[in-house]
Amino acid sequence: MVHAHPDDEASKGAATVAKYVEDGVEVMIATCTGGERGDVLNPKLDKPEIKENLFEIRRKEMQESIKILGAKHTWLGFVDSGWPDGEPKPPLPKGCFADISVEEAAKPLIKVIREFRPQVLVTYDENGGYPHPDHIRCHEITMFAYEQSGRVNKYEELGFAWQPLKVYYHRSFSLSQLKAIDNAFKDLGKPNPYAEWMDESKDDSDRTTTQIECAKYFDKRDLALLAHATQVDPDGDWFALPTEVAKRIWPTEDYQLAISRVTVNTPETDLFAGLR
Repeated sequence: MVHAHPDDEASKGAATVAKYVEDGVEVMIATCTGGERGDVLNPKLDKPEIKENLFEIRRKEMQESIKILGAKHTWLGFVDSGWPDGEPKPPLPKGCFADISVEEAAKPLIKVIREFRPQVLVTYDENGGYPHPDHIRCHEITMFAYEQSGRVNKYEELGFAWQPLKVYYHRSFSLSQLKAIDNAFKDLGKPNPYAEWMDESKDDSDRTTTQIECAKYFDKRDLALLAHATQVDPDGDWFALPTEVAKRIWPTEDYQLAISRVTVNTPETDLFAGLR
């Protein structure tokens, strides 16, 4: 799985990772940036000494999250681009991840693919899942690496050619899922902190091709997310819906099959469908 920042691996696909790791699959998580330009989103830790050492702290948080999930991990080594706030948006910081060309930014990922030799790549869609410049660049370099890593006479200095066979996009919080969550909050008699998301979402449920049954691993997903203490308030919106309710109303993590070099039939219930 290719992610933009530390904590993305915990909020997108973490239960899927934990499930496949328990099934004996080797899973590599590649994180593009160190998240050093991120904010401290947990008000309990919003302190000057935390902000001054955010890069080191986020690396330690990532280490703990990976330990919980049981995956392998690598940093691609780029600098967080930050969120461009304002209208018009300010220029990107010089030398940040989204400022570097797609080709240059993809080279470390091509090297990882050729060394790890994955059958399946998972990343964000063309909009980045949400339009953070690092998420969009993460999509771009993953697609570039997919196209180039299998070419024998390209980037020979990055290792022997290897061609992944399938590419998936994360499909978090589709309109159908948001409606299920909204109904659950109504049943609980609690306000829905995601109500605005539902109002802003268009019905793109048809993009979901693949649902991985992984409710058993939602607790582990929560622990991985809580490991990123600077980014997640344990009393905040992420945990407003009880995990036991989430397991019942939407027991899957969802994906869109973007590319396949093997014959498949959708809908799928396995990222390795057609490969086993």
